[in-house]
Amino acid sequence: MKSVVNHSDFPHLVADWPAPSGVKAIVTTRALPAQSVTDDSHSPYSFFNIADHVGDCEQQIEQNRQTLQDVLKLDKPIQWLQQVHGCDVYDARADGHKPQADAIYTSEPGLACAVMTADCLPVFFCDQSGKEIAVAHAGWRGLADGVLEATVARFSAGSSQLMAWFGPAIGLQQFEVGGEVRDIFLTGVDEIQQKNIASAFVENSLRGGYYYADIYSLARQRLQQVGVEKIYGGGMCTYSDVQRFYSYRRDGVTGRMASIIYLADN
Repeated sequence: MKSVVNHSDFPHLVADWPAPSGVKAIVTTRALPAQSVTDDSHSPYSFFNIADHVGDCEQQIEQNRQTLQDVLKLDKPIQWLQQVHGCDVYDARADGHKPQADAIYTSEPGLACAVMTADCLPVFFCDQSGKEIAVAHAGWRGLADGVLEATVARFSAGSSQLMAWFGPAIGLQQFEVGGEVRDIFLTGVDEIQQKNIASAFVENSLRGGYYYADIYSLARQRLQQVGVEKIYGGGMCTYSDVQRFYSYRRDGVTGRMASIIYLADN
């Protein structure tokens, strides 16, 4: 992952992966915009919340989204989703519709696909020719239900021709889950898979029946099972990095980052 880039008064991270040059992928941060940008959001939403469902000032959200649109120099509206922790994949359209889905795909240049996160894992996808892209919102429910596999299946290119990049998500030392979550991932898999999956859970020695889950490892294993081997990113913890990232697990009431991917419209 590259450092925060203040481009045109806009705080964001740029995906650090060997994608074709026409594939653009960024993650917004909560870093303070430059003084030329007025942000009336207050704690816990400061300073660049883009979610319209968390109780923040509606006018400020609209301004933040417009800033995002302007900075990326997009002529078509960004495609947003109503995320429900499911595994539906939506084909992006520049029609203003906001469907219920947790992953979004397009092969249309200039049409940006977005998911929102604040601990869940954003996973970016593209094919090696740079003609197809997608981004998925993967919390543990979505991972268990197959949102990443469903996203891979949406591509015309075969899985061996795809690459993926993991954006910021909650880290292993902070992501405590109950034993029932671990059991869900271990159910219905063979012995080798069980061993690999079990390695992604570390028992909490202070709380019986609870585990710390490595969401990056779980996602990587799911992708490898369907033939995606070129996997990059991971390792940043939204919970621990208060300055850059929103975290629902840390704060409860908070904003959201946007993970956005698009094909440059040359």
